[in-house]
Amino acid sequence: MPFTIRWNLNERVNQTESTLVPNVFKAWLNYRFNRIQDMASNSVTFCVSQDLDIPLSIKIKSLEGRKRLSRASEKISQPQLSQIASNVVPNSDMMVSVQVFDIESNRNLTMPISTSYVPFKKSRTWDQWLTLPVSLNQLNLSSRLRVELWEYDGTKKIPFHFLQTTIFRTDNSLKRGQESLKFEYNDPKNGCVLEDNDVVDTLNKYHQGDIKKIEWLDSITFPSVEDILAKRRWPIGTFVINIEFPVFELPVVFTEKLYDNVQLNIPTLHNFEQGTEMTDHSKTESRLTISLGDKYESTLKFYDPDQFSNNPIEEKYRRLERASKRSNLDRQVKPDTKKRDYLNRIINYPPGTQLTAHEKGSIWKYRYYLMNNKKALTKLLQSTNLTEENERTEVLDLMDSWAEISIDDAIELLGSAYKNISVRAYAVGRLKKASDKKLELYLLQLVQAVCFESLSTFSDKSNSEFTIVDMASSQNPGTMNSVAVAGQHQKMINSVNTSDGLSLEDSAIVISPLAEFLIRRAIINPRLGNFFYWYMTSEAEDNPYLNQITDSFWSRLSKERRKTLHDQITFIEMLREFCEEIKRSKDTTAKKSELLSHLLTTKLRVLLKNGPISLPIDPDIVVTDVVPEMSKVFKSSLSPLKIAFKTGTNEIYPLMYKVGDDLRQDQLVVQIISLMNELLMNENVDLKLSPYKILATGSQEGAIQFIPNETLASILSVHHGILPFLRSHYSDAKEELGVESWVMDNFVKSCAGYCVITYILGVGDRHLDNLLITPDGHFFHADFGYILGQDPKPFPPLMKLPPQIIDAFGGAESSNYNKFRSYCFVAYSILRRNAGLILNLFELMKTSTIPDIRIDPDGAVLKVKERFNLNMSEEEATLHFQNLITDSVGALLPIVIDHLHNLAQYWRA
Repeated sequence: MPFTIRWNLNERVNQTESTLVPNVFKAWLNYRFNRIQDMASNSVTFCVSQDLDIPLSIKIKSLEGRKRLSRASEKISQPQLSQIASNVVPNSDMMVSVQVFDIESNRNLTMPISTSYVPFKKSRTWDQWLTLPVSLNQLNLSSRLRVELWEYDGTKKIPFHFLQTTIFRTDNSLKRGQESLKFEYNDPKNGCVLEDNDVVDTLNKYHQGDIKKIEWLDSITFPSVEDILAKRRWPIGTFVINIEFPVFELPVVFTEKLYDNVQLNIPTLHNFEQGTEMTDHSKTESRLTISLGDKYESTLKFYDPDQFSNNPIEEKYRRLERASKRSNLDRQVKPDTKKRDYLNRIINYPPGTQLTAHEKGSIWKYRYYLMNNKKALTKLLQSTNLTEENERTEVLDLMDSWAEISIDDAIELLGSAYKNISVRAYAVGRLKKASDKKLELYLLQLVQAVCFESLSTFSDKSNSEFTIVDMASSQNPGTMNSVAVAGQHQKMINSVNTSDGLSLEDSAIVISPLAEFLIRRAIINPRLGNFFYWYMTSEAEDNPYLNQITDSFWSRLSKERRKTLHDQITFIEMLREFCEEIKRSKDTTAKKSELLSHLLTTKLRVLLKNGPISLPIDPDIVVTDVVPEMSKVFKSSLSPLKIAFKTGTNEIYPLMYKVGDDLRQDQLVVQIISLMNELLMNENVDLKLSPYKILATGSQEGAIQFIPNETLASILSVHHGILPFLRSHYSDAKEELGVESWVMDNFVKSCAGYCVITYILGVGDRHLDNLLITPDGHFFHADFGYILGQDPKPFPPLMKLPPQIIDAFGGAESSNYNKFRSYCFVAYSILRRNAGLILNLFELMKTSTIPDIRIDPDGAVLKVKERFNLNMSEEEATLHFQNLITDSVGALLPIVIDHLHNLAQYWRA
């Protein structure tokens, strides 16, 4: 067609010349001729993939089909089936992940990209575009698209089905439009593209421009076509997932890159650098196929799979250097002033800092000089390859003569980075000197360290030979060795090492030095024993190994202690039954409260009449009776219970119990708040914190201490301000703000303490319903479902400081506001000085199943470390926190979000 047009135009021009048409018209014809000629020469019908540096996008549309739901008998015989929503609900929540991989090299080309959460109602429909981190010019014919459907069982990811499809068609063109993938649920290898789908083919032709678009007709037919697709029915167990590839204006055809012979470039370029004259032919042959870029982007980047591996040359040098008999010489080596400052800087690195090869070499070289520095031991262990016998023997001998390390460093040595039994036993030896009060503060993390110490710890190659003894041979805990074994087939073995022919499956159940230490201290101290048992119980569902330790602990208890724990277990089981029965009820909240009162009177009161029971959440509290008239059921989907107990001292102790919610994250935050409060109190700084008690008695249940309070939202709605609320309880006309001075002191100090702590822990989802105030002015936070920077709201503030609190101080110019800022600076400074301990405790939690830590275990520690700003001086940190307060006071977005939250709560009610 373009050549025909060109010929006709030439003929037209000749005709105009013969008839002497004016030059203006001739020029116009020539211009039209040139434009059409350019269009004809530039016209294309397709584009090649190597020219497209744009990311691949895939749209996840919907999932059709349903599976057989679990029968009632199956749910009873196999309770774990009910935890998977697809076994219970037809349109259960589900996620889809998409990943590109190469089928020839069997390598993943991208990380999996997942759909965001969508609450399904009548059908599973996402309609979400997923952009993959791979460009079209990076794909080839062996590239495949892996589609994974998965769901949660409450704690972990459960695969539903895996599918794969090609990205290019058989004609080497990129797929365009919608595609349906059919699979059978019971056949994990089943899956194919749904062929002969006339409706989908028609839609694809329409979107690709093969069918002319008529707006008035399309508006009528398209809803009918979509209705036809929605009404498709498949046999039970058969599913169809609908995806969509992007539709470009032109088809995209795959082409391979062609590279010139690189070997021809080498001598030519060399000659050119030497200044020799190049012929035209040599210039042509020396074309580079890789552009070096301009002066701003002149660095070529290549992926090196060995970039994080050890340099074999450096590793060999290190081995040769450390294997030589230089110990006597190294004993005499001392650093000069400059080197000493360098070593001190390394030693003062925060926990978790990765040392460079040069820093490790410096620590090793001056190891004997550093023996009197208790903080240097952890850095020496980081600089040592414990799998090398010579290094391991020397360092373990040095540890015996090293200056006694602090508890902070001892906790660091119990982290997952240190698997050597001798190192961990050394850390346990230091913990033995800790008081029971301190041990209780760290007990949650120490139990998590025990979770890590499965048999894989003892099979670590860096372990020396050690003896495991039969613990049943001695009933006296004081005469027992530090490493013991328990199990049905107890045996005496000399080494737990797979290389010696003893498999881990055949070996005995091993109780580590840390577990043995905790068991002994828990036996001696009943309060420690109480928390040790319940911490272990709540983690045992995810770590069956812990059941052996719990059994060992139980077998060594006295009959009286066993009865105490047995009564608590019966007590918790009864509360769980109450929760589940009330939750199953379809009655109103008032009717549920009546049912609760009946259950408390007829069952729980009878249990308490048989003997008082110490509360698991606080074993110092002994309850003797229940107060049904002060108990109620909260209006919530989980129907949590508030139960009032009468204690042995004739006081009322309210408790909230809930089933269906994992309280271990809240338990961790409250424990860290209690620890921080203790650190502040050690510096004679009392910020009137109220770390209420939380105890997870299982993975999906637990108890919460109920402190009489009012939410900030209810205070503002009823009293229209915090000051009127405080005046209604403790008014004093003599004071400037009309509130008794000690109440205002409680309020100012507690606000400062929680502002600092919630900032460090990155507590999110802060709104006026989880900011609480007691009648005597104690301010505190509740509901720690989001921590470490996680937040469901957009653009969350680093610190939650509502303007109503500043107004309660008396304004930003008041003396109370200045006191508040001073308390913040003091608290932040003290906690920064103890950052090592807090970071080490979070390091021990990296292997836990706590949601906001499990998302990114390494990132969780880094986020806390980032909030401490340890690279700043004391003055810089104070200025930084001052700016945080100023920004929080003047922020407008949190106020808008609070109003939206209140509006949502109003409509929900």
